[in-house]
Amino acid sequence: MLISVLLIILGFILLIKGADFLVDGASSLARKFNIPDIIIGLTIVSIGTSMPELFVSSTSTINGSSDMAIGNIIGSNLCNLLMILGISTIIKPVKFQKETRLIEIPICLIITIIFAIFCNTSGEISRIEAIVLIFLFVLFIIYTIIMAKKGNSFDGNTVIEIQTDDKPLSLKKSIILIVLGIVGLKVGGDFTVENATNLARMFSISEKIIGLTILAIGTSLPELVTSVTAAIKGNSDIAIGNIIGSNIFNILLIIGVSAIISPLTYNITYNIQIGILILATIILSIFPIIPPKNEMSRFNGLIYLAIYIIYMIIIFVR
Repeated sequence: MLISVLLIILGFILLIKGADFLVDGASSLARKFNIPDIIIGLTIVSIGTSMPELFVSSTSTINGSSDMAIGNIIGSNLCNLLMILGISTIIKPVKFQKETRLIEIPICLIITIIFAIFCNTSGEISRIEAIVLIFLFVLFIIYTIIMAKKGNSFDGNTVIEIQTDDKPLSLKKSIILIVLGIVGLKVGGDFTVENATNLARMFSISEKIIGLTILAIGTSLPELVTSVTAAIKGNSDIAIGNIIGSNIFNILLIIGVSAIISPLTYNITYNIQIGILILATIILSIFPIIPPKNEMSRFNGLIYLAIYIIYMIIIFVR
């Protein structure tokens, strides 16, 4: 058991560092070819923070563990919204940008509802539905770039600061970092999924619970670090935008890619978690309307965190 736990921790470390290496290498390579920094931030960097979820869910799918793949995404989105945003807001109240409250939060809600419909129509996420999700992901990327070019910083994707004053790494170093990043993500994903599965079998815990808890929280560590750091620095637009952007990416990109690899069988008991996720997103859309307007207060953050704690207790007590 101890070896499995240590390998899971090692897996998370490899996932996080692998994502960092991939982002650093790809960003440097992009700058070397004179790709604008804003485009790098909205694509390479934002996708990079979702790499742990992508590799864990993809690995789970390849291993035939649909429960773990879907549980990882639903659990990560709940963790992002309720725990990470809750903690960030408790540290410092979060201000809502106009685009976030009027466009991105509604988009996140609509995409979550579409995901719920796909899950419950045929008992699985088919390849055709996966293609629809990937198409929506491409549209979302195009939207973020258009908004950025209009001079409105898109909250949901500028999640990591890129040091544009630094000289790009050499082509050789950039490629080495990209390769190391991909290897780290692949090995980390394998370690995490295989040993989480072993733990589940050892303690007779369902793959669903493992996906919703251990994997979800572990793969959300990049978002936790980014949002909490942003909140401490007073960059509240990044703190909340990081969460909304990540939740959209998780459903569109990661579920989409995983289901293209192999259709994902859906466990109908996940409807409870999806219902909580939809409700939490609706509550988030209400926060800017109620006092203090256009702001998520510390009290709101406490509400979110309390909901997450109660939700986690219920998962293990049931």
